[in-house]
Amino acid sequence: MYTFVKRKQDKDRVPNLRTALSNNPLNPVTMVVDTQTYSDIWQNCLSLIKERTSTDEFTKWFKPIVPLDFDGTTLRLRVPNMSYVYHIEKNYIPSLKPIIHQMFGTKTQLRYTVPSEQSAAQAAALAAQDTAKIKKFITQTNTANIPDPYAIPGLKRVQIDPQLNPGYTFGNFIVGECNKLARSVGMQVAIEPGTNPYNPLYIYGRSGLGKTHIVQAIGHATKERRPELQVLYVPMNRFQAQYTTAVRNGEVNDFISFYQMIDVLIIDDIQELSGKEKTQNAFFNIFNHLQLAGKQLIFTSDKTPVELKDIEQRLITRFKWGMTVELEQPDYETKIKIIRSKIAKLNIQIPEDVVGFLAEHINANVREIEGALSALAANASFLNKKITTSLAKDILKMYVQVCQKEITIEHIVKTVCEHLNLDIEKFNSPKRTREIAQARQIAMYLSKQHTKSPLTAIGAAIGGKNHATVLHACKAITNLMETDKVFRRTLEEIERKVTAK
Repeated sequence: MYTFVKRKQDKDRVPNLRTALSNNPLNPVTMVVDTQTYSDIWQNCLSLIKERTSTDEFTKWFKPIVPLDFDGTTLRLRVPNMSYVYHIEKNYIPSLKPIIHQMFGTKTQLRYTVPSEQSAAQAAALAAQDTAKIKKFITQTNTANIPDPYAIPGLKRVQIDPQLNPGYTFGNFIVGECNKLARSVGMQVAIEPGTNPYNPLYIYGRSGLGKTHIVQAIGHATKERRPELQVLYVPMNRFQAQYTTAVRNGEVNDFISFYQMIDVLIIDDIQELSGKEKTQNAFFNIFNHLQLAGKQLIFTSDKTPVELKDIEQRLITRFKWGMTVELEQPDYETKIKIIRSKIAKLNIQIPEDVVGFLAEHINANVREIEGALSALAANASFLNKKITTSLAKDILKMYVQVCQKEITIEHIVKTVCEHLNLDIEKFNSPKRTREIAQARQIAMYLSKQHTKSPLTAIGAAIGGKNHATVLHACKAITNLMETDKVFRRTLEEIERKVTAK
């Protein structure tokens, strides 16, 4: 939960982090630092964020943030205005949240504060500011009474900010069977905006599969090839807020005229137009004007056009005029490429068996993969943990939904015997040689780690032992792992085979 408050009074730094976390003694941060203040910890967070963002992104969206206080569960951050909150929550929270949780504790919540001089009316007037910019863009000094300034030959065009994220380009878009068609069509649109057969281009798919990335990549590629074109990316909820403000201020005509001047209009989450009858009417006028003028329209949605609800049929029909492309769930090979790309960006070392584990077990979108990798990086960097399959499994439980595969005691025993070249009949025999005894202890330890079976059931299945024997075996294996590096590597290899079932 992320909440927003008015800033009343800045508090200074707490004496030290241990004091700040006095109500949360098990917080992992207390195991790393003793005397650092929350401001110091925030600087560490910024260092990680800087590695994961471009220089422009970091300078614009993160450098202005100031930590105000931390009480052990709530980290209060001062931001310049509410647009920062919107942008960070929409674009960066999947990567930011694991860093915050690792540095300040897994139960940490963010609370945003805006300066006292910014009234609630000002915060609510962000859309009004957009409208003011729209009006300024339309009504140049000597064309105040002209409804469409571009109708005058030779009138200088004013370039607007396309609102594109610099990190979303074709250069860093991972291509696989799941998105190859969308990328190919998108690149063609960027080469011939408005004059291609894919107008409008309608890209749909589940959340987190790269829809926003690919449409913004089209915007970047278009601006690179045709810098004189007016390209604009806008989420539908922002479009709706702008329209509402325009209605309140009696500036609907200015609003429509502004959007009718765009050469490449990219609308994200078009399904949010549902149920907004008056906004649909304004959008219909914009759509028709741009389509007839040979301008490019690009939409994203989580549904196909025919699945959209409470949207006028005349709009749905127009959505189907051009090209509809689906982004599918990435397959195993594509996930491998995505993971390796994110690892390179994070500048961390992750063993190939862990990469394979992540690709095989995460049944999630790209954002969740990013969150899991950020969490692994934070554990390795700040808790000095070795990145293993076991650590990856523990981390993923907190951040993503892992495809759980049932692991049985029988499967564990079979895997242990195969790895140690031990006959299963000998394993189950009454013999108590050192080799057999250690194999049973390993099987008991792994059964406790990877099954839900009670200790009594584990003992009964492995040698007919009681729960006390299982506890002793687990303790013995843990001690060996801490003192014998060769044994630890052997156990990790067996564990990898067990979990790869």
